[in-house]
Amino acid sequence: MSRIGNKPITVPAGVEVTVDGQHITVKGPKGTLERDIHKNMTVSVEENIVKIARPDDEAFNKSLHGLTRTLINNMIEGVLNEYTRELEINGVGYRAQLRGKNLVLTLGYSHPVEMEAPEGIKFEVPSPNQIIVRGVDKEQVGQVAAVIRTKRPPEVYRGKGIKYVEEHIRRKEGKAGKK
Repeated sequence: MSRIGNKPITVPAGVEVTVDGQHITVKGPKGTLERDIHKNMTVSVEENIVKIARPDDEAFNKSLHGLTRTLINNMIEGVLNEYTRELEINGVGYRAQLRGKNLVLTLGYSHPVEMEAPEGIKFEVPSPNQIIVRGVDKEQVGQVAAVIRTKRPPEVYRGKGIKYVEEHIRRKEGKAGKK
């Protein structure tokens, strides 16, 4: 029995959920999200409650049941309150700045790394060593933050690089001296 999949989703005021076959549209104050769900799942909206049903108890359908419910819940949460992902830059001379909507990173390379904001994503740079990625789509926000992190991942000996704020870098000891 799927505990997550069986939980109904309450749609808050100001959010509209529309189901057209396997296509779901969620509109809210922060934006609109659309997604196609798997053909095995059945989604129904009654008043302000969204329910997801599966055809049988096969393992594949059980796994889809909880996944579908979580994806729809994330869509509703995203259009109501945006998702954010915070990154921190460590290192001498490493910094970030906004140039229009683009993010410009100085990361010790011979050239600045410029990243264009995809549609639906906003960058914020409250300080030169902090980046905030905002958007309504949780999946896209996480992906963009991961791409930014890959431009200079944290280094384990000195701790230099881009890391998530909540991430802890396990530091390694350097070489031992001559004996």
